[in-house]
Amino acid sequence: MLGSILNAAGIILGGLAGRLFRPRISAATQNYFKLAIGAFTLVGGARLAWQNVSGTVTQVGKQIGVLLLALILGRVLGRLLRLQKNSNRIGEFARAQMARAAAGGKPAWSDGFNTCAALFCAAPLAVLGGVTEGLDGNFLPLAIKTAMDALAALSFAAMFGGSVALAALPVFVWQGTLTLLVAQFAGPFLAQHGLLVCVNATAGLLMVFVAVVIFELRKVELTDYLPALVVAPALTWCFH
Repeated sequence: MLGSILNAAGIILGGLAGRLFRPRISAATQNYFKLAIGAFTLVGGARLAWQNVSGTVTQVGKQIGVLLLALILGRVLGRLLRLQKNSNRIGEFARAQMARAAAGGKPAWSDGFNTCAALFCAAPLAVLGGVTEGLDGNFLPLAIKTAMDALAALSFAAMFGGSVALAALPVFVWQGTLTLLVAQFAGPFLAQHGLLVCVNATAGLLMVFVAVVIFELRKVELTDYLPALVVAPALTWCFH
């Protein structure tokens, strides 16, 4: 659960720093951090996907075909479950809270906690990171989320106050619980049947999608693709 611990610590530090020092981060500095996080995400995701694809040219081609099909079917399933639409509702709630605070309205003490807890828990990297760390201890996605959440908490704390730091608790509980459940149940089953590699490869491709969103190259409905983490091992099992 190292990734969840780091994520919670990052939120607490960002929230406290934003409340105590109220630092002003210039647009140029924000762009620098965004590019750095995006590059790290892109390289890390591509490396994770590449490391989990191996064999002859035919085998590699078959694995890539399964991964692409898993992403397509995962997106279809995500749309049927309305995952992205529900995530968008959370984003709209957060934007409404921020607009009210920016307009000069005095936010309630709990507004910062509610806004940040909703945003940080609903982020696709929360699910992606919890799964990858539970499978084989890979906390890279949650390390990336830590940097993103810490910077967000820094800005939110100046707007909402110290309650932002308390959002670390639901984030830790949600991601940590997911990690433990995956480690206890899904991980051993996938490892026993040789299906870990396809899940990790899918996670790597989803991280590449995250980088595309960070760079603002294309609008990607990331949450809808999360079911691909389940579809990929199911397809691999069927083809075997």
